[in-house]
Amino acid sequence: MVLVGLLAAALIIIFRLYKMCLKWAKDWDQYEEKCYYFNFIKSSWNDSRRSCADLGSDLVKIDSREEQMFLNKRLRDLMVDDEDKFWIGLTDSGEEGRWFWSGNIPDADCVRMGRKGDGGPKCWFDRFCDHLQKSICEKKPNQKNMCVFF
Repeated sequence: MVLVGLLAAALIIIFRLYKMCLKWAKDWDQYEEKCYYFNFIKSSWNDSRRSCADLGSDLVKIDSREEQMFLNKRLRDLMVDDEDKFWIGLTDSGEEGRWFWSGNIPDADCVRMGRKGDGGPKCWFDRFCDHLQKSICEKKPNQKNMCVFF
Protein backbone atom coordinates (compact mmCIF):
# COMPACT_ATOMS: atom_id res chain seq x y z
CA MET A 1 0.00 0.00 0.00
CA VAL A 2 2.87 2.38 0.86
CA LEU A 3 4.53 1.55 -2.45
CA VAL A 4 1.36 2.45 -4.36
CA GLY A 5 1.18 5.78 -2.50
CA LEU A 6 4.82 6.56 -3.31
CA LEU A 7 4.29 5.63 -6.95
CA ALA A 8 1.22 7.89 -7.16
CA ALA A 9 3.14 10.79 -5.57
CA ALA A 10 6.03 10.28 -8.00
CA LEU A 11 3.65 10.31 -10.97
CA ILE A 12 2.03 13.54 -9.76
CA ILE A 13 5.46 15.19 -9.44
CA ILE A 14 6.51 13.99 -12.91
CA PHE A 15 3.26 15.29 -14.41
CA ARG A 16 3.72 18.73 -12.77
CA LEU A 17 7.32 18.95 -14.01
CA TYR A 18 6.18 17.98 -17.50
CA LYS A 19 3.55 20.75 -17.48
CA MET A 20 6.19 23.26 -16.29
CA CYS A 21 8.52 22.20 -19.12
CA LEU A 22 5.79 22.62 -21.71
CA LYS A 23 5.03 26.12 -20.41
CA TRP A 24 8.72 27.03 -20.41
CA ALA A 25 9.20 25.68 -23.93
CA LYS A 26 6.30 27.69 -25.31
CA ASP A 27 7.86 30.90 -23.92
CA TRP A 28 10.94 30.36 -26.10
CA ASP A 29 11.01 30.28 -29.92
CA GLN A 30 13.60 28.16 -31.67
CA TYR A 31 15.22 29.01 -34.97
CA GLU A 32 18.05 26.80 -36.21
CA GLU A 33 20.47 26.44 -33.28
CA LYS A 34 19.24 29.31 -31.09
CA CYS A 35 16.38 29.87 -28.69
CA TYR A 36 14.74 33.31 -28.41
CA TYR A 37 12.71 34.87 -25.62
CA PHE A 38 10.69 37.97 -26.47
CA ASN A 39 10.49 40.00 -23.26
CA PHE A 40 7.47 42.32 -23.18
CA ILE A 41 8.53 44.16 -20.02
CA LYS A 42 9.95 47.52 -21.08
CA SER A 43 13.29 48.42 -19.53
CA SER A 44 16.62 50.10 -20.33
CA TRP A 45 19.22 48.28 -22.42
CA ASN A 46 21.33 47.39 -19.36
CA ASP A 47 18.29 46.22 -17.37
CA SER A 48 17.12 44.20 -20.37
CA ARG A 49 20.54 42.58 -20.54
CA ARG A 50 20.35 41.74 -16.82
CA SER A 51 16.88 40.23 -17.34
CA CYS A 52 18.29 38.03 -20.09
CA ALA A 53 21.18 37.00 -17.83
CA ASP A 54 18.63 35.96 -15.18
CA LEU A 55 17.29 33.53 -17.79
CA GLY A 56 20.78 32.21 -18.59
CA SER A 57 20.89 34.14 -21.87
CA ASP A 58 21.96 37.49 -23.33
CA LEU A 59 20.48 40.09 -25.65
CA VAL A 60 20.31 38.66 -29.15
CA LYS A 61 23.38 38.79 -31.40
CA ILE A 62 22.29 38.45 -35.01
CA ASP A 63 24.73 36.31 -37.00
CA SER A 64 23.11 35.93 -40.42
CA ARG A 65 20.65 37.44 -42.87
CA GLU A 66 18.39 34.42 -42.34
CA GLU A 67 18.33 34.98 -38.59
CA GLN A 68 17.61 38.68 -39.22
CA MET A 69 14.68 37.76 -41.48
CA PHE A 70 13.29 35.28 -38.93
CA LEU A 71 13.39 37.88 -36.13
CA ASN A 72 12.02 40.60 -38.40
CA LYS A 73 9.01 38.46 -39.31
CA ARG A 74 8.44 37.43 -35.70
CA LEU A 75 8.56 41.04 -34.47
CA ARG A 76 6.02 42.20 -37.06
CA ASP A 77 3.55 39.80 -35.42
CA LEU A 78 4.43 41.01 -31.90
CA MET A 79 4.64 44.79 -32.36
CA VAL A 80 1.66 46.98 -31.50
CA ASP A 81 2.88 50.01 -33.49
CA ASP A 82 6.04 51.19 -35.24
CA GLU A 83 7.64 52.53 -32.02
CA ASP A 84 7.08 49.21 -30.22
CA LYS A 85 10.65 48.02 -30.85
CA PHE A 86 12.86 45.47 -29.05
CA TRP A 87 16.42 45.90 -27.74
CA ILE A 88 19.11 43.73 -29.35
CA GLY A 89 22.71 43.35 -28.14
CA LEU A 90 24.26 46.02 -30.38
CA THR A 91 25.75 49.31 -29.10
CA ASP A 92 28.24 52.04 -29.97
CA SER A 93 29.40 52.50 -26.36
CA GLY A 94 33.13 52.39 -27.16
CA GLU A 95 33.08 55.04 -29.87
CA GLU A 96 30.19 56.93 -31.42
CA GLY A 97 29.32 55.35 -34.76
CA ARG A 98 31.38 52.15 -34.23
CA TRP A 99 28.97 49.35 -33.39
CA PHE A 100 29.77 46.33 -31.21
CA TRP A 101 27.77 43.42 -29.84
CA SER A 102 27.05 43.71 -26.07
CA GLY A 103 29.01 45.26 -23.20
CA ASN A 104 27.99 47.23 -20.11
CA ILE A 105 26.70 50.60 -21.30
CA PRO A 106 26.65 53.75 -19.15
CA ASP A 107 25.95 56.54 -21.70
CA ALA A 108 25.69 55.49 -25.31
CA ASP A 109 23.35 54.60 -28.09
CA CYS A 110 21.99 51.09 -28.23
CA VAL A 111 20.09 49.37 -31.01
CA ARG A 112 16.47 48.33 -31.04
CA MET A 113 14.88 46.28 -33.75
CA GLY A 114 11.49 46.07 -35.38
CA ARG A 115 9.46 47.59 -38.13
CA LYS A 116 5.69 47.29 -38.30
CA GLY A 117 4.21 46.63 -41.71
CA ASP A 118 6.49 45.41 -44.48
CA GLY A 119 9.50 45.04 -42.14
CA GLY A 120 11.87 45.84 -44.99
CA PRO A 121 15.64 45.47 -44.71
CA LYS A 122 16.05 48.62 -42.59
CA CYS A 123 14.83 47.51 -39.18
CA TRP A 124 17.63 48.47 -36.75
CA PHE A 125 17.30 51.85 -35.05
CA ASP A 126 19.58 53.46 -32.47
CA ARG A 127 18.25 55.04 -29.30
CA PHE A 128 19.75 56.27 -26.03
CA CYS A 129 20.28 53.16 -23.87
CA ASP A 130 18.18 54.45 -20.95
CA HIS A 131 15.03 54.48 -23.11
CA LEU A 132 12.50 51.81 -22.09
CA GLN A 133 11.94 49.11 -24.71
CA LYS A 134 10.99 45.46 -24.90
CA SER A 135 13.88 43.07 -25.64
CA ILE A 136 14.96 39.81 -27.28
CA CYS A 137 17.07 37.30 -25.34
CA GLU A 138 18.86 34.36 -26.95
CA LYS A 139 20.57 31.20 -25.80
CA LYS A 140 21.64 27.86 -27.21
CA PRO A 141 19.19 24.94 -26.97
CA ASN A 142 19.83 22.13 -24.51
CA GLN A 143 21.74 18.93 -25.35
CA LYS A 144 18.69 17.48 -27.10
CA ASN A 145 18.50 20.57 -29.36
CA MET A 146 15.30 21.76 -27.68
CA CYS A 147 14.35 25.08 -26.10
CA VAL A 148 13.24 23.41 -22.87
CA PHE A 149 15.24 24.41 -19.81
CA PHE A 150 15.09 23.34 -16.17
